[in-house]
Amino acid sequence: MFRRFCHPIAACALVLLIASSCGAPKSARVRIPRPGESQTGIASWYGPPYHGRPTASGEIYDMDRMTAAHRSLAFGTWLQVRNLDNGKSADVRVNDRGPFVRGRVLDLSRAAARSLAMIGPGTAKVKLTVITPPQDFAGSRFAVQLASFRDRAVAEQLAERLQHDSQPARIQESIVEGRRYFRVLAGSWAERAFAEQQARHWRRDYPDCFVVNLDP
Repeated sequence: MFRRFCHPIAACALVLLIASSCGAPKSARVRIPRPGESQTGIASWYGPPYHGRPTASGEIYDMDRMTAAHRSLAFGTWLQVRNLDNGKSADVRVNDRGPFVRGRVLDLSRAAARSLAMIGPGTAKVKLTVITPPQDFAGSRFAVQLASFRDRAVAEQLAERLQHDSQPARIQESIVEGRRYFRVLAGSWAERAFAEQQARHWRRDYPDCFVVNLDP
């Protein structure tokens, strides 16, 4: 899939590309929606074996939290999801990409699916409405994950390079399925729109970078 490179600079670029974090398959262009926007369609839910694995946003998937996967809504978007079959509703936060099954608009966590009484059926017709974040998330900040490495020294080299370019950077350590990863996060913004704008700029050098929601 990749060509072999002999030049040291090209080799370094290749390492960054291969080691950059992996999420869900490529999806539609990311959208930053406005509160009140809505969408109607079929929702499903996902639990094991995804529990404990990294989502496309870089968060570790916890099927007992109120989260969801959407193809194009920006990570950190909050949705009110109403089950049109029984009238039940739940508020969820988008932190993953999906579903990748034709005809479906949302993949819910197990906790969210349980709140909507759709565990048994597996799917339901729903209406999604974009809402403002709950009050306890008002202090959330956003950063851009540029890459994820198994080698901390490589992650530190990238973070130092960003610091030299006057970009605040940090390394976040995580363990996934017994393996230790070092994620390089750059920037810190109170508004997701600014983080998305910066991510578009950085994608020229880091094609797989994406915005992550830093929980308070």
